[in-house]
Amino acid sequence: MPRATNAPASRQRRKKVLKRAKGYRQGRSKLYRRAKEFSEKGLTYAYRDRRAKKRNFRSLWITRISAACKNNDISYSRFIAGLKKANINLNRKSLADISFHNPDVFSDLVKRVKEAIQT
Repeated sequence: MPRATNAPASRQRRKKVLKRAKGYRQGRSKLYRRAKEFSEKGLTYAYRDRRAKKRNFRSLWITRISAACKNNDISYSRFIAGLKKANINLNRKSLADISFHNPDVFSDLVKRVKEAIQT
C-alpha cells in the first residue's frame, strides 16, 4: 500500500505560511522554512506592538493634555487631581480630544477644576 502524505492539508499549511510572508524580501517570502520563521517572528512583533500601541497613545494623550494645561496656567497633575475632586469623569482620550479640537471648552473645564481645588 502506498504511503499517504496528506498532500492537500500540508499544501494548505504551506500556502498559508507563504501568504502570511508576502511582502518580505528575498527567501523570506519564497522559501517555506524561512517564511515560517519570519512570519512567526512577525506575529510576535504584532502581538507585542498591539500592547505597546496602547501605551504610546496614552503617552500622546497625556502630552496633549499637559500642553493645554500649561496654556491655562495649571500643571497636568493638579488638573487631573482637580478633575477627580470636581467629580468630572472624563478619560484621557476624550480630554486630549477636547484640548486639541475645542480649546475654549477645555479652558472652561480648567476653570471648574480650579474652583474645585480652591474649595
